[in-house]
Amino acid sequence: MTEHFGLALYGLAASGTLALLAWAISLRLRDVSLVDPFWPFMIAGAGLAYALCLPAAPGARGWLVLALSWAWALRLGIHLAWRKRGHGEDRRYQAIRARNEPGFALKSLYLVFGLQAVLAWCVSAPLGVAQVAGRSLNALDAAGAALALFGVVFEGVADRQLSRFRADAARQGQVMDRGLWRYSRHPNYFGEACMWWGLGLVALAGGGWAGAWSLVSPLLMTVLLLRVSGVVLLEADMAERHGAYGDYVARTPAFVPGRPRRGGRR
Repeated sequence: MTEHFGLALYGLAASGTLALLAWAISLRLRDVSLVDPFWPFMIAGAGLAYALCLPAAPGARGWLVLALSWAWALRLGIHLAWRKRGHGEDRRYQAIRARNEPGFALKSLYLVFGLQAVLAWCVSAPLGVAQVAGRSLNALDAAGAALALFGVVFEGVADRQLSRFRADAARQGQVMDRGLWRYSRHPNYFGEACMWWGLGLVALAGGGWAGAWSLVSPLLMTVLLLRVSGVVLLEADMAERHGAYGDYVARTPAFVPGRPRRGGRR
């Protein structure tokens, strides 16, 4: 138990170090939305810390979760950084800045970056559990890995479709309702949730009480995506900026992809 607690602290230190680096850069750029492209690496970085701090080399399950988490982090982190280039601080963070002036430069260390580091550490739980799990790979590992890989690909396709849509000048001011976005208003978030439920299953497959605790991570990520920083904020913003978004909401499932409903204008 003490050994596992120490391993968890290494993950927290990794997430915190990356958050501190992002905060230092944000002070120079005056842009705290820099935390978004750093977020995936805070999680995958914690996973790498777990592997490096083991007394022995990672086993097959450990390498599996490392490969999946870093594939996800590299894809998402690069995508977010590329999407952000030249746009300055995101409006969501501008609102946070306005509410917390004066002294937001220091406050952002714990209000934004510190909070994100702790959340990233909590989400990274399956990466640590998988490193110390004792059972051999089994069918549940295969199912979890398949779900996680599906999530990475599904999220990547959704992000790519949206990027191409936004880059088309003829589509300016329109609501994206093509490709995967025809079947879900947030297919990228759905892919993200699949990724973490998949890794949770891989950790659970390792057995022991810690495996069950790893399911807290996908539960937390799903709540964040649906109720905190994902769907709720984005839907409110889209409804305010796009009059046609109400029609899109009327015919399209919010999260889990499904058949478009009748009603609303296309």
